[in-house]
Formats: sequence, C-alpha cells, structure tokens
Amino acid sequence: MTVTVAQRIEDSETRLFKAVFPNTTNHYDTLFGGLALQLMDEVSFICATRFSRKKMVTISTDKIDFTKSIPQGTIIELVAKVCEVGNTSCSVKVDIFKEDMYKPNREKAVTGFFKFVAIDDDKKPISVI
Repeated sequence: MTVTVAQRIEDSETRLFKAVFPNTTNHYDTLFGGLALQLMDEVSFICATRFSRKKMVTISTDKIDFTKSIPQGTIIELVAKVCEVGNTSCSVKVDIFKEDMYKPNREKAVTGFFKFVAIDDDKKPISVI
C-alpha cells in the first residue's frame, strides 16, 4: 500500500507536553525563551523524522513569534506539523499552547517555523520523500 504525502504529513504530527516548573523560568517567573526554542526544535525534529523516516538536520528557523508569556505553574503543549515539502527538505510549523493547571483555558503563546534537510551517511542532501 502506497501512503500519500498528505497521509504522511497527517501521521507525523507530533505533540509534546511539559509542566512549567520554577527551574525552567526566568526572573519574571515565565518560561525561558531559549528553553521554548529548544523544545520547539526538538519536537519539530521528531515530526520531520517521523515524516521522512530519514536522518534530518535543522538548517534554519524562521519567524518565531512570542505572543503570550508562559508563566510558571502552567502546562504547555507543543504541536508540530509539516507545512511544506521540498525535494530534500521540509518545513515544520510549531505552536506552543499554554493552559492553566487548574482552570479550563488554553491559548496559543508561541509560533515558529523550522526547516530540515534529509541527509545520507556522508551528510549529503537526499530526497525527503
């Protein structure tokens, strides 16, 4: 059975949940921006790898928008989805949603885009499909 690119994109969507504890926050008691970027790179890498099933490396990030602060004591969900497929590369959109641990609210806090290229054992670009 041949799987379509659209089906591979759907199947590779990746989610990661974390609690925001004091050791992950800055002096404003909000999530460190650098940690948010690290988590976004990690979840986007997993998504790109699940999509391609090949060795993938991050080659760029684009337009990271921090629209809401993420305070200590919240739960975050990172959602990564392939949004563009090229010959040797793919782009992954990552959204971070925040929610209060004790109230039923959820809102988008951060969005960013990560680009990956598929490589062979000699670190040369290969087809991502």
